[in-house]
Amino acid sequence: MAYTRKDVSTLTAGEKRRFVKALLELKRRGEYDEFVRTHIEYYVADGDGGLRTAHMAPSFLPWHRQFLLQLEDALRRIDDSVSVPYWDWTRDRTAKSAPWTRDLLGGTGRAGDRRVMDGPFAYGEGNWTLKEGVTDGAYLTRDLGRVREPLELPTRSDVEWALKDTAYDVSPWDSTVTRGFRNKLEGWGTGRGAPSWRNHNRVHRWVGGAMVGGASVNDPVFWMHHAYIDLLWSRWQQRHREHRYQPAKPPAPGTAQYRRVVARHEPLPPWDLTPDQLEDHARIYRYG
Repeated sequence: MAYTRKDVSTLTAGEKRRFVKALLELKRRGEYDEFVRTHIEYYVADGDGGLRTAHMAPSFLPWHRQFLLQLEDALRRIDDSVSVPYWDWTRDRTAKSAPWTRDLLGGTGRAGDRRVMDGPFAYGEGNWTLKEGVTDGAYLTRDLGRVREPLELPTRSDVEWALKDTAYDVSPWDSTVTRGFRNKLEGWGTGRGAPSWRNHNRVHRWVGGAMVGGASVNDPVFWMHHAYIDLLWSRWQQRHREHRYQPAKPPAPGTAQYRRVVARHEPLPPWDLTPDQLEDHARIYRYG
């Protein structure tokens, strides 16, 4: 029977406690850091050689769908009542709203080093030491809204701009494309700096700290953010039922993207699953 992923703003006190407890137990066992390592490994940019699966590629959405499912499976082995809530950042838009409460994720970082000081994932609580990352910092950091260079979260109109695009993705299947739902949602825009950060990417920048870069999984908000991204993909699928994941066939030998992106029926590393197999989640979970 399918379980439900709820809006984080609707969680009861008990649901928050169980979610936090399961995450902390996963961290205590050392399993959580495996997820951080996986994301770092597969955070491959356009300019790097080889296959891209997690970012700047059509498989951004199915890759993170499976990544979320793996995390959720691990949590549910600890407590089968737990699922990953989603954070609708078009509605909960301030550093004081869900999910930034003391009983869930805690708030922003302090001035100076951006260290998170409250909530169950604060370094001072002793349960959330960062062990995998691109820096040697041991504590979780955030800069909600970017105090020195303020940034707004994406709006409903920003999301609608992506949702109304009928194409899933288009050639050359990377961060430079200006058409297609995938990159409009992933958020690699033209230009430099804040104006180029759209939707998914802008949220990572708005949270700041650990959420910027390949080790962003170190902040548990990563999962709530990507659950909402997954929900938006579901809405796009419902709206454009005649359109599917692209490319349907692998790029041809001799082209720039040959063996660099995953086609619909090709295995999606590090799992033995294809984007085609990950398009329908209805038998596993639904959104409340």
